[in-house]
Amino acid sequence: MRISHKRKKEEPKKIYFFNEGITAPKVLLLGSDNGNLGVMSTGEAIRLAREQEMDLVEINPKIDPPVCKIMNFGQFRYQQEKEMRLRKAHQHVVDTKGVRLSLRIGKHDMDIRRDQAVEFLNEGDKVKVEIMLRGRENQQTAMAFDIVKNFINDVISLVPVRYEQNVERQGNKITAIIVKS
Repeated sequence: MRISHKRKKEEPKKIYFFNEGITAPKVLLLGSDNGNLGVMSTGEAIRLAREQEMDLVEINPKIDPPVCKIMNFGQFRYQQEKEMRLRKAHQHVVDTKGVRLSLRIGKHDMDIRRDQAVEFLNEGDKVKVEIMLRGRENQQTAMAFDIVKNFINDVISLVPVRYEQNVERQGNKITAIIVKS
């Protein structure tokens, strides 16, 4: 049984002000060829950008005076979104995948779970190994600890791993989390 705990984190979009949206009275202006045109009033910088049939875009608003550049804003925004899509496509979110065992698990089932765990680890995910104890099985905690430790030793023989969480009891579960090292 696979347990997935995916959380989607969205990057906050950076907001760029352009033309009349720039509120600073004076700006440090960069030309379309990245040449420094010096500090001037915002109105005059917008007039220079319009003469070149381009936009005045605020690049770095945190310094004083803010840095603005003469460029085509639509093309600039397209390039920014394209870079963000490429970064998003190449990132891998580390998930925690679960492998559930039992006290009465057979050899073949144990091998299948081991192969699944190795596959998850090779994909870069964490693996949570757990045994649910029900009823009278709660008296067999030592046996459950041994099963989990033997399982992890079998995985270690195939893939080098390290413990992120040691084998411990949590209520009626025996759990451990391992990560590829």
